[in-house]
Amino acid sequence: MLYASDLVRQLDTSEKRSFEDNPDDLPDLIAEILVLAVERRLKRNLSYGYQYRHEVLGRVRGRIDLLYTESHQLLQRGMVACRFDELTVDTPRNRYVRSALEMISKIVRSMELAHRCRSLAVSLRRLGVVGERPGREETSIERFGRHDSTDRKMVSAARLAFEMAIPTEAAGLSHLPIPDRDEYWIRKLYEKGVAGFYDLVLTDQGWKVDSGKTIRWPKGMRSSRVDEILPSMQTDIVLDNVDECRRIVIDTKFNSVLSKGWYRNDGIRSGYMYQIYAYLRSQEKDGEPISFKAEGMFLHPSVGEMFNEWVDIQGHRIHFKTVDLAADTQTIRSQLLNAIQV
Repeated sequence: MLYASDLVRQLDTSEKRSFEDNPDDLPDLIAEILVLAVERRLKRNLSYGYQYRHEVLGRVRGRIDLLYTESHQLLQRGMVACRFDELTVDTPRNRYVRSALEMISKIVRSMELAHRCRSLAVSLRRLGVVGERPGREETSIERFGRHDSTDRKMVSAARLAFEMAIPTEAAGLSHLPIPDRDEYWIRKLYEKGVAGFYDLVLTDQGWKVDSGKTIRWPKGMRSSRVDEILPSMQTDIVLDNVDECRRIVIDTKFNSVLSKGWYRNDGIRSGYMYQIYAYLRSQEKDGEPISFKAEGMFLHPSVGEMFNEWVDIQGHRIHFKTVDLAADTQTIRSQLLNAIQV
């Protein structure tokens, strides 16, 4: 989950090393990052925001709500209904962070860290952050400007703290309704998780990691409307290492690596082969040796079994591999590194 989050791109070198050395202590690591981010933010004061208010007051503030004032005969009592925006620290962003501190304090192993989380949550309440935790709709539209860019890491850590509480069928601390089995969400989570892992681990080793990259067809002469109907190509993950002259185009597929065909029980899906073949051959360029040796890889999840096959086609090696998601963290990490032979 951390690899798939936005937080992984904001960790400094020491925090990345801590996570790599202790991958199973995820709640404590996220809580530590969240606590440090909140403590730094409190030293510089919390960010303010405008909140909409509709109140009955003894003086005019903002705009008068004439309909409400007249219908409730407020003027006869020397009152007036007003609509106005109020500058406050009780913003959805700050309430979200406070709620994350309160939640994660219940699941961390370290008693000292749990105490720090609770103390910071109390401090935020004393400063005026007293509202309820905002809903997903409010937090999903958060935008960060130059003046509040320091909030980004704090909010990313808070979001990850909540996302760790994924509904499961095992016993836990909270009771939640049964969620929809959203295949698209799970598939994107798997793709972002793999991309985030390689970005975190390989960037310092001379690799460039691109995810969701759009590649273009090497078009020559063409008709006037073909650009409107030609399908686009978008890769899941591309790993480049110029020093080793290696390029690996990875397509994450959240399904079985083999499927039943017309004439045999198990086989690679033909559509996948055509897709990766087009990705590799269409990007060959004179003067770019790495493009003629680029590798393709289908990376499927599995439970309790491994699959590792490959074939060379016109100078491009195409791999078919699986990652056992039922394994422990260190084993999954080793499988992902072995998949690209690092």
